[in-house]
Amino acid sequence: MQQDDCIFCKIAKGEIPTSKVYEDEYVIAFDDLEPLMPVHCLVIPKDHFRDITDDVPEETLGRVFKAVQKVAQIKGLTNGFRLMVNTGEDASQSVKHFHVHLLGGGWMPRPNDQDWGPNSTNADKFYFADGTRKEIFDKDGNQIVLGEDE
Repeated sequence: MQQDDCIFCKIAKGEIPTSKVYEDEYVIAFDDLEPLMPVHCLVIPKDHFRDITDDVPEETLGRVFKAVQKVAQIKGLTNGFRLMVNTGEDASQSVKHFHVHLLGGGWMPRPNDQDWGPNSTNADKFYFADGTRKEIFDKDGNQIVLGEDE
């Protein structure tokens, strides 16, 4: 089952060209158009599910995550990678079709070492009590510039 107005369904049907990394009967994986890391692929089931809570069958979940293993191998991610599944508005899911982000190709900070904003539970690592940003540094001691204070 697919939806006519879903961009990922159109990619799965071959109606929209993409930089395909892997494909089988049930799953397709392709490079993200706006990569966050040197390797940033999306792995999607060809059938449409709004998100991971949309009663996705276990068999489909297994196929998607088996494809993740294959894509990581194809992309040469032997030193590690991160998987991310955004679900719903609060998680900034931009395409309403269940998909897994596979990120790798370089060092990534742990989630607790990332700036999740002034209302997050780790905000004290990044913000002073008055809401201005602290200076922060990566694992090599280089200052990380997060953007302009609002």
